[in-house]
Amino acid sequence: MPRRGKPKYIPITRTIEQVRREAIARGIVPTIGKTTVQRILAQGAIRPHLVRGWLHSTDPQFREKVTEICDLYLNPPSGSTVLCVDEMTGVQALEHRYPDHWGPGQPRGCPRREWEYRRHGTQTVLAAFDVRTGHVVATCSPTRKAKDLRRFMRTVAAQYPTGPVHIIWDNLNIHFDGPTQRWSRFNHRHGGRFVFHYTPKHASWVSQIELFFSIVHRQCLRHGDFHSVAELRAALLGFIDVWNTHRAHPFRWSFTGYPLQAEEPLARTA
Repeated sequence: MPRRGKPKYIPITRTIEQVRREAIARGIVPTIGKTTVQRILAQGAIRPHLVRGWLHSTDPQFREKVTEICDLYLNPPSGSTVLCVDEMTGVQALEHRYPDHWGPGQPRGCPRREWEYRRHGTQTVLAAFDVRTGHVVATCSPTRKAKDLRRFMRTVAAQYPTGPVHIIWDNLNIHFDGPTQRWSRFNHRHGGRFVFHYTPKHASWVSQIELFFSIVHRQCLRHGDFHSVAELRAALLGFIDVWNTHRAHPFRWSFTGYPLQAEEPLARTA
């Protein structure tokens, strides 16, 4: 009796040589060269050695949640603040053993880098991006735990002491109430001013804080050389301070979301 269940995994043929051998083994051709295989694949725009990833959200309210968040970006309630909050975790203090080589003759003007490095520990950046002004509230912590986030959110509440505050964040466990009802209690202590909005699962791209983290990575971390955690922390907070003082600006968000599929009002008021 045949076995039932998941079919046996068959590895995908990826190399030109594997394609050539498979064509001969299946009797498609008696013989064929690698160059001919390459030419056939090129003519058909087939690239078996490349894979483009994609991420599918199974959230049944995907469109509704995305539209709600986009509406907050484009039409924020009068007198309210909209903040995107997230954590940039595992930021490594890496010290490169050898300096980069710069100078004429480097291909495309890029430096040459020797990739041997020393690790000096990690930091977590907790940040809130104000979508109206581009101002960022941020702290660094050695860990990313509920107590770290509660401490950071108290800082956020002090920065925005009046009016409704809409928080947009993802589905990390510490972003939810949990058994201790951490955010319900937090909101009660601050007069019920906070409204929490959750991005759909696998859709953190909806949060504008991800755009800011990309800037931090490219302009602060990518070419950085850090000899200690303290040096890394100083560089991160210093970069954010310069951003707030000289460069802060809102991002031009043009995506409007999707037509609502359910007749549910958007959670726009505290």
